[in-house]
Amino acid sequence: MMDFRIKFQPPALQDKIVHRHNILLAGSCFTEHIGRLLLERKFNTLVNPNGIVFNPVSIVNGITSWIDNKRYTEDELVQHNEAWHSTDHHSRFSGTHSAAVLQQINQAIQTAHDFLKDTDWLIITPGTAFVYELKDRSHQIVANCHKLPANRFNKRLLTTEEIIAGFGNLVYRLQIMNPRLKVLFTISPVRHIRDGVIENNLSKAILIQAVHHLVAKFDGLYYFPSYEIVIDELRDYRFYADDMVHPNETAIRYVWQQFQKACIAPGDTPLIAELENILAAMQHRPFDTSSAAHQAFRQTQRTKIAALKTAYPYIDFEKELDYFA
Repeated sequence: MMDFRIKFQPPALQDKIVHRHNILLAGSCFTEHIGRLLLERKFNTLVNPNGIVFNPVSIVNGITSWIDNKRYTEDELVQHNEAWHSTDHHSRFSGTHSAAVLQQINQAIQTAHDFLKDTDWLIITPGTAFVYELKDRSHQIVANCHKLPANRFNKRLLTTEEIIAGFGNLVYRLQIMNPRLKVLFTISPVRHIRDGVIENNLSKAILIQAVHHLVAKFDGLYYFPSYEIVIDELRDYRFYADDMVHPNETAIRYVWQQFQKACIAPGDTPLIAELENILAAMQHRPFDTSSAAHQAFRQTQRTKIAALKTAYPYIDFEKELDYFA
């Protein structure tokens, strides 16, 4: 029998993520998907405190700002289209009042700083090696252009050496701040085809080479092949959204399954299965909410959740208990 699909098993991490670990994620939009799945399964997780960030320099700058507990000021913002923006942050921080923008940014940094001190795993997902430099700010590399005029930027491709140097210095600082911290790199499988198909592949190759160099150089650094799973194992466009660029929910959940096998301690599998059953129950839409059958269903779920709350007192189940109350 012929098999028309390449299958491979991602290598298991030497050190595994356990459910009681604190996990911080930073990087591309694919980070948001993995972070969502971790949060749904009740991992103590903080996702993208600066918002979605694609390039390695901006990821390094963001994490460095958390280490330093940096305070942003108004002169670091830009005003465009009647709104204030930080070029180091996603547009979800933008707003019409600079004071409110700064308060939101600085509060997010404070939260990330406090979380990072007790984080067990930092998951970093760069998406592209292309960067945009803001000409009138000493060619500062930005995380987000916020639709500023294109003539205010230079676009260029980072070198492997620049990425290695940036992340290498960051790792040293992280190890000083939190010696127990482990770092898991993964490359976003989202294709940046607006850069060009050939250019996107070159960009991903640079990221992959840099990350593998870092993982080989430092203890406590690991690599998970989310990019390879989507590009080489799934391959087909049926695993992409309508834009043919972003992996769809089927692909994301397949990557999650491989992530769980390779990165999460097997002893947590029964707990994750129980939590997924509760998630499925919360998505159930009854025909008649007043029926005896539905009331019995709700009571069964409350009993299950109460048992889990007793067995795992460090997990907050208030949302689920309220839902089935």
